[in-house]
Amino acid sequence: MAARAVRIVTEVAAVDRAFDYSVPETMGHLAVGDRVRIDFNHRSVRGWVVGDAVADDSLKPVAKWLGYGPPASMLGLLTWAGERWCGPTSRFLAAASPSSLVTALPTAPPANALSEAVMHGAHVVEPGVLEVAPTTDPLALILGAYDVTREREGSLVVLVPTEAWATRLRGRLEQRGCAVAGAAQWDRARAGWPVVVGPRGTALAPVAKVCGAVIVDADDEAYRSEGSPTWDAVTMLRERCRLDDAPLWCTSVLPSPALTGGASFARVTSLGDGWPLVHVVDRRSSDPHDGVLAAETMRLAHRALATDEPVAVAVVLQRLGSGRLWACRRCGELARCATCAQPEADLDGQLACAERHESRAHFCRSCGATNLRRVRVGVTTLARDVGAQLARPVSEVTAASDLNAPLERVVVGTEAVWQRVRRCSLVIFVDFDQYLLAPRSSARRAAIVAVAKAGRLVGSRVDDRGEVVVQTRRGDDQVVTSLVRGTFDEIIRDDLETARLLGLAPFGAGATVSGDGSHEFMAALDRRGLRVFETPEQYVIRANDVATLTAALRATPRPPAKVRIAVE
Repeated sequence: MAARAVRIVTEVAAVDRAFDYSVPETMGHLAVGDRVRIDFNHRSVRGWVVGDAVADDSLKPVAKWLGYGPPASMLGLLTWAGERWCGPTSRFLAAASPSSLVTALPTAPPANALSEAVMHGAHVVEPGVLEVAPTTDPLALILGAYDVTREREGSLVVLVPTEAWATRLRGRLEQRGCAVAGAAQWDRARAGWPVVVGPRGTALAPVAKVCGAVIVDADDEAYRSEGSPTWDAVTMLRERCRLDDAPLWCTSVLPSPALTGGASFARVTSLGDGWPLVHVVDRRSSDPHDGVLAAETMRLAHRALATDEPVAVAVVLQRLGSGRLWACRRCGELARCATCAQPEADLDGQLACAERHESRAHFCRSCGATNLRRVRVGVTTLARDVGAQLARPVSEVTAASDLNAPLERVVVGTEAVWQRVRRCSLVIFVDFDQYLLAPRSSARRAAIVAVAKAGRLVGSRVDDRGEVVVQTRRGDDQVVTSLVRGTFDEIIRDDLETARLLGLAPFGAGATVSGDGSHEFMAALDRRGLRVFETPEQYVIRANDVATLTAALRATPRPPAKVRIAVE
């Protein structure tokens, strides 16, 4: 009889179950969570030890030890994640494992108390959801969370939207005496470093126990993985904190119903008003000969260029995923659907929205004119026109741009500008309607968050710096008026009521099913308790709760053809 056997989950995603293998005497150190190599159906594959098994002489032996994997305390979480997002457990085991072999762990330093001078700037607040103005420095909150959780067992996990932000934050924490591990320092996190800071993947940091967590900008879309399976870092870290009975702080410039769960939240702002000063330029009343930048925008841009900021002006253009906006040459009104108010595009010689509620000829609903024009989009064209208007050299910034290339004092680009520019005097949204009329339910929230990110570049209105220009043809839009006032209570209430009426999170759950095998999958789906909507590209499934939704999806057999299931 073999001395010991273990249960192993392989990296073969199509086989989402565990298999038993015997442990050779030379691998007496093999522990739950470790990575191994095994013979699986005459193939050499990698796997993870997920538990002990009954020893049997007929079992194949483990071929090789491949070092440490996630700690045993995380296996329950990773199994839950596979069920929650309808994906194989092996995908989450791989996400929580190192990219290379780790066969030895360093000794973790203690969570030392910080000096009085450092703690003087800390901000201790009750755990929960916090509405934080965009120019508020989250470092004070993180230091407060560190002090509150320092004597608890485990590590403080801090999530920020980007790795660049995480790198800067780690440096600031280390300067103040915190021992910090980064996303690439898997062995430090596995060893139990006091603080772990990183982007989305840090929600699966291999710490044995979480003593507390802080999620900065918890509503940022960067926390949602669009891979297969889709998963959300905020939901993941919330579950970890629940399992470890650890406090969780979530900040957001505009807390969503999904984040708050429909409950109340605290407001934490910087001194004075933490939002930038927003100038609204209504292009409907602008001189049509002004060009891409209106006369008022030009005046503010020249004033910004008179400052000594290395980058004085940043011009941001957000593209719609498909089509181009049409506007009336006479009155400037946008062509929008009378049924859903979404922008209309030229479809087979007629104007219609993406849902094709109504097809009509090219004319303006406001003044009746038939002289409509395309609103130009495209960063390259915009950079050329802005450079000509300001008579300045312009740097074009997109996701494909060289990160190390020097920047001119005028920068034109997509939202990649947030990653390249640290400070500037003025941010111009040259066509804010691209946000307001984006074909998605979170369009209003994305518009406000974009201005919040611009505020981090220019500063707040109380320091005589923070100015943002919004060029729009919807000057009376609720989002625009709220940005001018700097208060968003009405929008938060509207979003909560909309989520309640439509059964969106937290009042319901949803998923999308797409791919070549989606029709066969949906034909086999038990639709009891579900509401199914079909679009040309995918199926949308709604349910009253996540458990009902995921149970139905997991119980449905997968067809041979490819199927992509994305659970909210």
